[in-house]
Amino acid sequence: MKARNAYSIPFVGLKLGIHEFEFEIRDAFFDALDYSIIHKGEVDVRLRLEKKETMMIAEFSILGKVFTTCDRCNDPVEVAVKGQYKVIFTFGNEPSDDENLIVLHPDAYELELNEPMYEFITVSLPSRLVHKQGECNEEMLRMLEQYSARYEDQQDEDTEDDWDDDDDEWEDEDEDYEDDPIDPK
Repeated sequence: MKARNAYSIPFVGLKLGIHEFEFEIRDAFFDALDYSIIHKGEVDVRLRLEKKETMMIAEFSILGKVFTTCDRCNDPVEVAVKGQYKVIFTFGNEPSDDENLIVLHPDAYELELNEPMYEFITVSLPSRLVHKQGECNEEMLRMLEQYSARYEDQQDEDTEDDWDDDDDEWEDEDEDYEDDPIDPK
């Protein structure tokens, strides 16, 4: 028998109707996930679960902050997360293609909410995780600037006269190859 964790709800004993739950997601939650892009966090999750005869409707409200890696300087960055999400749990043997519909085995007796809550937190993150202007690691930014290719450097290289400008010779050759198949190599 599986041990019950802090983020699961045994729904078998719940009466039909609306039930409310609160979860505090802290560092241990993210540490337990090997694949997590979030290192630490303080997120409060409120769950409004409506149990019906053949399904359960779960409405999640997420509010808090998480710590992940800055996309620009690779230092830890604090990011606020906030969102509301709705998931329908139903019973059956066939998996669902709908991301908002989770099919539970007919013998299931509890909802395991670790994965849905982690997904909702990561979906709440902005697409680009960076510090506010002026807060990035200055040493890393200098290194990035030193080793990154610049547009001006590329323009200077493109304008050099390394190529022969005899276009007439190329035009005649292009006509000969118009009907030849292009070699994908």
